[in-house]
Amino acid sequence: MASEKNIAVLMGGISPEREISLQSGRAVANALAKTDNHVIKIIVNDDMVNELDNYKIDVAFIALHGHFGEDGGIQEVLESKDIPYTGSGVSASRLTMNKAKSKEIFKENNMPTPDFFTVPTVQSMSEIVKGVKNLKLPVVTKPISNGSSLGISIIRAYDELQDAIKHAGPHCTEVLIEKYIEGRELTVSILDDKALPIIEIKTAAGFYDYNAKYKSKNTRYIILESAEESSECTLSHAVYKSVQDLAILAHKSLGCRTFSRADMILGNDGEIYILEVNTIPGFTERSLLPKAAAAANISFTGLCNIIVDAAFERAFSAELLIREDNQDRKTAKIST
Repeated sequence: MASEKNIAVLMGGISPEREISLQSGRAVANALAKTDNHVIKIIVNDDMVNELDNYKIDVAFIALHGHFGEDGGIQEVLESKDIPYTGSGVSASRLTMNKAKSKEIFKENNMPTPDFFTVPTVQSMSEIVKGVKNLKLPVVTKPISNGSSLGISIIRAYDELQDAIKHAGPHCTEVLIEKYIEGRELTVSILDDKALPIIEIKTAAGFYDYNAKYKSKNTRYIILESAEESSECTLSHAVYKSVQDLAILAHKSLGCRTFSRADMILGNDGEIYILEVNTIPGFTERSLLPKAAAAANISFTGLCNIIVDAAFERAFSAELLIREDNQDRKTAKIST
């Protein structure tokens, strides 16, 4: 689709991830401005919805993270206004935003995922300890519906639980507690429903929290290669394919569209565990989807164009089907 489009880049939002979203949105807008498109930057807030009517928008590029970005909220608004948008639809967005529901889908589709349970943040500590004893330490606590690794803790002793629940609390009303798996932290980005090169994340802190993701200079991102045997910079051919296949299966099982990013652990036991899927991963200079795309020789501008074109083509195909359906009805009416 080479013709000029009016592309609205939606950024900001009302979630704790607003600042990251602004970085993503500006990067996307700058990239799309290098093409034959008219880019409209829209800072999303509580009063933004009616502002959409002031623009002629061919495609909305959603660069929002967290609530009203990845939870189906903005997608529902855009659909009500017949504005095509990038990425996953309402249902898939709602499903992936809820880590517990996502993990239930993983289990239903026989995808290995760490055992877990959920608790309200107001749950008594004795009940939480009881649940953790069933899983056995160490465990991970995380908000059930937040991104950017906000509010995550690794618990290795029971007396750390209370602070961990408080740490997650400001970001949610419910906490997911899952078995901590020792192993290699991997992430696989999906683009056009195909897996991009696998990236391994190595952090000084031992796990990929908010600081490691956005602030630390010691976080390392290793583009892994497929090889005869696994090493520090490789995975064996069989494991590499299994990791990518698992990411594609998760993407499809959750109903995601065009792109997503799956986070996994290659356990020391040799098992590949899927943790979660992100439908709107970051588009900052430190973000993993752009890094994976670059490893596949796709520039950042090229990446953004692929995502926009997919949304535009999907909308065009839907419109064509409606026209054909209307024509069939007219033909049937005339023939009768």
